[in-house]
Amino acid sequence: MTTLKIEDLHVSVANKEILKGVNLTVNTGEMHAIMGPNGTGKSTLSQAIMGHPAYTITQGRILLDGKDLADMTVDERARAGLFLAMQYPSEIQGVTNAEFMRAAVNARRPEDDQIDLMTFIKDLDEKREFLSMSKEMAGRYLNEGFSGGEKKRNEILQMMMIKPQIAILDEIDSGLDIDALKVVSRGVNSMRGANFATLMITHYQRLLDYIVPDFVHVMMGGRVVKTGGPELAKKLEAEGYAGLRDELGLDIVLTDEDADGTKGGQ
Repeated sequence: MTTLKIEDLHVSVANKEILKGVNLTVNTGEMHAIMGPNGTGKSTLSQAIMGHPAYTITQGRILLDGKDLADMTVDERARAGLFLAMQYPSEIQGVTNAEFMRAAVNARRPEDDQIDLMTFIKDLDEKREFLSMSKEMAGRYLNEGFSGGEKKRNEILQMMMIKPQIAILDEIDSGLDIDALKVVSRGVNSMRGANFATLMITHYQRLLDYIVPDFVHVMMGGRVVKTGGPELAKKLEAEGYAGLRDELGLDIVLTDEDADGTKGGQ
């Protein structure tokens, strides 16, 4: 079992504190979702876990199987089994999808056990077809000219090829129509098992209709304020965040959009 443990995490961006004491534990075999109002730090958490240099940890720890991630570079975290599907994937000119994914797969394998080309192509084709992606995508430059939906599918394809232990999915449902959402969800669900965990960051309940989480965590004011099961997400969708804020006696100002639950945030 692989465990990601976040202890009293405080994170600042440009000297502004965003996370103010996050505590969270994710084990392989579990599916977690994080919801919360605008600006509460959901995406900041994902970036801090993966080691983005603009996000400064001022207090607390992020541990992967007991090892402090502060001592690991971004690529070392990826090789250790972490994966981040980004909300806005970058375009990389001159590097094809196939080249990028084969390099990423081999980065997690010993030098004397690199995946051979034919095995890689067969695996890529099977997973590409599973996600209803065209054959031509393998030869296209990474994300260049991709629609928003294509980029999201490509992130899930990378996850399926790399096979991380813990995947952080930052708003993979953003901008997807219902058909694309079903395809992306099918890809995530195909990974579900004892050797995989995901931490899904989402604005909306609709994603959780297709990827049913074991745990739902609500963030407000830079910390996790409540944890429950799938029913918690449905309650938020019906009642918004204001009711939970008042129930918990929190002194947090919500925008009109946040209060009625129609929009999440970073």
